[in-house]
Amino acid sequence: MKVFWRLLGFLRPYRAGVIVSFVLAAAAMAMGVLLPFLVGRTVDEIREGSDRLWPLGLAILGAGLLRLAFSVVRRLVAGRVSLGVEYDLRNRMYSHLQSLELAFFDGQQTGQLMSRATVDLQAVRFFLGYGLIFILQSLIAIAIAGVVMFVVNPGLALVALAPMPFVIGVAFRYGRLNRPATQEVQQRIAELTAEAEENISGVRVVKAFAQEARQLGRFQDRVQRVFDQSMVSTRLRAFYNPFIGFLPQLGLAAILFVGGRQAVQGNITIGEFVAFFGYVLMLTSPTRTLGIALGMAQRAVASGARVFEILDREPAMHVPAEAAPLPAGDGRVELRGVTFAYDEGTKPVLRDVSLTVDAGRTVAIVGGTGSGKTTLVSLLPRLYDVSEGAVTIDGADVREVDLRALRGEIALVSDEPFLFSATVRENIAYARPEATDEEVETAARSAGAHKFVSELPEGYDTLVGERGMTLSGGQRQRVSIARALITNPRILILDDATSSVDATTEAEIKRALRTLMKGRTTFVIAHRLSTISLADEVVVLDHGRVAARGTHEELLESSDLYRQIAEGASTERHYLTRKPLEREVAGL
Repeated sequence: MKVFWRLLGFLRPYRAGVIVSFVLAAAAMAMGVLLPFLVGRTVDEIREGSDRLWPLGLAILGAGLLRLAFSVVRRLVAGRVSLGVEYDLRNRMYSHLQSLELAFFDGQQTGQLMSRATVDLQAVRFFLGYGLIFILQSLIAIAIAGVVMFVVNPGLALVALAPMPFVIGVAFRYGRLNRPATQEVQQRIAELTAEAEENISGVRVVKAFAQEARQLGRFQDRVQRVFDQSMVSTRLRAFYNPFIGFLPQLGLAAILFVGGRQAVQGNITIGEFVAFFGYVLMLTSPTRTLGIALGMAQRAVASGARVFEILDREPAMHVPAEAAPLPAGDGRVELRGVTFAYDEGTKPVLRDVSLTVDAGRTVAIVGGTGSGKTTLVSLLPRLYDVSEGAVTIDGADVREVDLRALRGEIALVSDEPFLFSATVRENIAYARPEATDEEVETAARSAGAHKFVSELPEGYDTLVGERGMTLSGGQRQRVSIARALITNPRILILDDATSSVDATTEAEIKRALRTLMKGRTTFVIAHRLSTISLADEVVVLDHGRVAARGTHEELLESSDLYRQIAEGASTERHYLTRKPLEREVAGL
């Protein structure tokens, strides 16, 4: 019930619309209840031989038209409420997701989040906009019909309404049984969505390895799980919905038997009998609707619980209410005894790292796979919070400054460039939408992207496909570098940013980067000796610790680990000796 009451809270901004919907529903039901009474009176007038039936005919027509009008307006108002609730829920869900730290998304499937933001929200919307009103409308219809029947003939009313307690009991039992079944259906649908999203995103890998049949089998397995679980809910619905609709028929049979005898004996008029018969018939539809609406309520509660799992997830990364912007400075970075683990209780990725980088310096971070290189630079823009220690930029702890201002001073280019389904211009200007065409072009030239962009069909206005897949890896990388450069950051992070380009393009980019790095603190995660050549000094990480630090030449002399890394980096395109490296540096 807690989830149910929380769902009702989303109707608070639409109180007026909800009240109007209820009033209109009650008015429509009142007109519906009036119709059997008018029909009964008409029957009695006919039996008495009266030929003045036109007032009753007009009254029946008027009641029918009013019922139609009330129902149409009620549906329009309820639809507005329903869409408004969905609008608010979607915005709140997306806003909350944006407020969560990166670590949250590391442990989530995209398809699961998409399912909660679409399928689950839609189930909540249908219930709050329609199902809730259907329930109250059905209850109003039953209540009004019951009152009228008691006023007309209390004895027959008791006979007609005798099955109603059973209807309520069966409806509640149905709800209790269907709720867990519905929750499982929603979970299976989320798993199916996640599988579909993963298959579509990884379609290149699937086709490259000719694994279409395998992925189809996995998808069919998910579909089968949804089908099997849906059948559990369907079997419950197939029995209980008709059964709930059947129970009022018992009252109808009782009225035919008891009321018919009273009419024959003259205790009631034929018109009263017809009216009672109409009231009992009228109860059939609301009780059937009640069963359907209760099913909607159970689905909404199941979906609401899944939505609230996200909305109740408090951001682990907190920003002080009055956080100041990053203080003025040139980008001096200091890590003080930093230890970091992605999850509490797991093995730390970084251990007691202390590192000071003066403003304007370029530092290459090298190390083996899993040594913590990417993790270290991810702490600077506060994509993650340290477990112990502190990270400061120009003397300010990154946890104490405004997050937007902090990240506005740091640009990150990763080894897996991501582009949005937009134009090249929009992708480059993503961090600065107000950037002029000249600024966009300047950034593209600096990243070595202008030439190929100019050759595209629409130039900078060319739409790139989803994730930029219509561009080559090197082209995507250069666009992402331009996107970083246009912000004119205080600190630049290049996470193996030239890994997807050829030697000629790499040389072009690095020529531009040498100029851009002047006066700017730069961190370069390096796997190539040519990339290391950009740095003023090199920091070697080993199992999350700083193993060595110095220039390339110094580390070749003093660090066995660095020599091994350098030898590995040289196997592709470089030599082991220092002399060829010097020739390469000179060539840049």
